[in-house]
Amino acid sequence: MKTLRNIKYIGLIAIAIGFTSCNDESDFEEFLEVQPGSSAPLPALTNGSADFSKYVSLGASFTAGYTDGALFKAAQENSFPNTLSKQFANANGGTLTQPLMNDNIGGLVFGTTVLANPRLFFNGSGPEVLPATPTTDVSVSLAADGSIFSNVGIPGAKSTHIDFNGYAGLNPYFGRMANSPTVSMLEYAIAQNPTFFTLSEIGGNDVLGYAVSGGDGSDPITPTATFDFVFNDMVDQLTAVCPNGVVTNVPYITDLPHFTTVPHNPLDPTNPDFGPQIPLLNSIFGALNPIFNAVDPARAIVFSETEASAVVIRDESLADISGVIIAQLNASPTFPAFIAQFGLPPAAAPLVANLLGTTYGQTRQATEADLLVLPSSKVIGTVNMASVASLMGQGLPQALAGQFSVEGVTLPLEDKWVLIPTEKAEIKTATDAYNATIASVANAKGLALVDLNATLSQASTIGVGFDDYNLATNLVTGGLVSLDGIHLTARGYALMANKFLEAIDATYGSNFIASGNVAKAEDFGVTYSPMLQ
Repeated sequence: MKTLRNIKYIGLIAIAIGFTSCNDESDFEEFLEVQPGSSAPLPALTNGSADFSKYVSLGASFTAGYTDGALFKAAQENSFPNTLSKQFANANGGTLTQPLMNDNIGGLVFGTTVLANPRLFFNGSGPEVLPATPTTDVSVSLAADGSIFSNVGIPGAKSTHIDFNGYAGLNPYFGRMANSPTVSMLEYAIAQNPTFFTLSEIGGNDVLGYAVSGGDGSDPITPTATFDFVFNDMVDQLTAVCPNGVVTNVPYITDLPHFTTVPHNPLDPTNPDFGPQIPLLNSIFGALNPIFNAVDPARAIVFSETEASAVVIRDESLADISGVIIAQLNASPTFPAFIAQFGLPPAAAPLVANLLGTTYGQTRQATEADLLVLPSSKVIGTVNMASVASLMGQGLPQALAGQFSVEGVTLPLEDKWVLIPTEKAEIKTATDAYNATIASVANAKGLALVDLNATLSQASTIGVGFDDYNLATNLVTGGLVSLDGIHLTARGYALMANKFLEAIDATYGSNFIASGNVAKAEDFGVTYSPMLQ
């Protein structure tokens, strides 16, 4: 049986851009309800009760301006805190300082060791890592000359990291800017005596790590009680110094394209490396389906010859029926004849029965309720060489071992590639609990609250209007989310900045929105050229 070629970024579409010409606006002035230049002047900007003279931002990757899978100079300059600071400057705000990377390559090195890869770029069909070597060396301290940075946005920071002394030694993004090896992010921010702060996406990484790892347990969700304690504590410490600021809630991260781009059924019967193998595959699973049907018909595995088929996954929430499969196959008088089609002698029947039992004891085909993480697109249809080696070690010929090691077809996708419904529910439960705490604390402290959850939910359904654009969450084409499927584009961060300004106006009596002191969509792009380095 042939193996499938790698399936990359399934569902991405090419964009055809049409251009139309138009006449000068003066040709249509007689038809306009309001003649050009006759609109009412905008009111003068007032900052209300807020003091923006010393603005400090505290948060994680969104605060830093992380985009396209990396942190780099141009993206930092388009971070939402930097965009906010430009509007604050019109209301007597001070200058925001940022720990800028060396260039626009992205990624980190420690000496000659690459710690983080360069940024992604769009190669015409999908995201691709920029073919360059990172130059930002985290062994070089930005604080050596006494520099202090008011954008304390640290990619990867969880709620429990914000007030952790010694975090600079664990996270190189903070290590390169920290002025002490023991200072915490919170201490670093408070020491600047801010008059206004933003505290953004706290709690996001507390569920994101679990989600991007497919809920496999390697990066568990932060317990609600832990989050409640650390969030209350950090806001108490911040507001003791600076009573005015903005906090954000946590979006449902499973609405991001990292979790919605790869379909559950990417196996195309017209694919010449898959279609011809369908009869044999159905024959193989035909030996197991009577057992599956007796236990749970939803476990039956059938590949269609006319429609796209779902991948085969391991679902750890299912009862493990490995022993049932092994016993039933060993008891079947027709099983030795079944394995003969693979060139195996009858004596190999117990070996194959054990192989099928241990492999498919907790498997089923994926459904629309399952979410395949974006990196799975590079795995589905490939041969898992570790599985090949293992099967060969059990006595199977190499060719047969390869046939039973095709990811998502004969080898069920591992937990790390899929979020099953129970895992999605865990993420939602934690997010709702975090958001209840955030809203309660914001209300008690009189802080402005930005509802990022509502914004992302809208973007994932009907889109969010931003000037002449409708931003959606589609990977590459949506305009809101960058090429990594998680972080925002420059235009997305500009929209985020405006959401902050709306909340500030509502809480502190300023009028950024009404006075037109806002980010303009046309000033921010959605992609960065690979030539920008």
